[in-house]
Amino acid sequence: MNVRRHHVSGIAVAAVTALGLGTLSACSGDSSAAGNTDKFDVVASFYPMQFLAEQIGGDHVNVTTLTEPGQEPHDLELSTKQTAALGEADAVLYLKTLQPAVDEAVAQSGVKTKIDAASLTKLEDHGSVEHEHEGEGKTEEAPAEEEEHALDPHIWLDPVKYAEVAEGVTKALEKADPDHAADYRKNADALTKKLAGLNTQFTDGLKNTRSKVFFTNHAAFGYLAERYGLTQEAISGLDPESEPSPARIKELQTEAKADGVTTVFYETLVSDKTAKTLAQDANLKTDVLDPLEGITDKSKGDDYFQVMESNLKSLKTALGAK
Repeated sequence: MNVRRHHVSGIAVAAVTALGLGTLSACSGDSSAAGNTDKFDVVASFYPMQFLAEQIGGDHVNVTTLTEPGQEPHDLELSTKQTAALGEADAVLYLKTLQPAVDEAVAQSGVKTKIDAASLTKLEDHGSVEHEHEGEGKTEEAPAEEEEHALDPHIWLDPVKYAEVAEGVTKALEKADPDHAADYRKNADALTKKLAGLNTQFTDGLKNTRSKVFFTNHAAFGYLAERYGLTQEAISGLDPESEPSPARIKELQTEAKADGVTTVFYETLVSDKTAKTLAQDANLKTDVLDPLEGITDKSKGDDYFQVMESNLKSLKTALGAK
């Protein structure tokens, strides 16, 4: 996926949902506990992968994560200890090209079951955040724009695509640990049902809105926007720490007036400075739209479903849902 420093999220310890799947295995941010337990040991690269492993694996898996809570996943660097511990796991669940350090460690590890979430659904190119205007030539910033013009990894923000990944993870776990295959399938069915319900909530909640355009800090919500008939306009591209050009800021100020945009969304794991400056200059409100790259005490919810429901509430308010 040729994306500059793809970030995924700081990992949440305690992602327990209302799925009623029973007590989940204890999680640890320390990947040194990744192997040699009496359960099926799974190392997850960041929160969305960790959550799937926990929900599908239930009591039979011991899930550890490579990305600490609150850590910006795109910049993740692994310690020698983490890399060594990875080789002790029964399986690794990751999203290839999102975290280059993880990709390298997985490739060099002897883990028998390597589950790449990027291979379990179709990734799409949602284009560059900056638009070309007639009569304008390439600028000096064109190379950076090209870097952002790549496959979008944020598949977990679309409940339908996330369910597709969940199905692939389930099949991999069934094959790798056949003794518990029936339980993995049962847990996966419950998870899929809940994701379908979330999809319905978003579909119904965003069906009739005053505006269809929303502004975000970085281009994490392309799949969500496409799924529900919205338009994402991002300040920066797929990398949340890339700097927007002055032309991009001016363009967004103009679009805000034309499209009835009321709110600039920022996120919890990266700086909100640019988003708040744009909001102030364009006389817009600000709110959090969480890309769920990690769960922290600043997150509006304790797990994937709670944060996604919070995101829906924020979108409905910003877009003027009727």
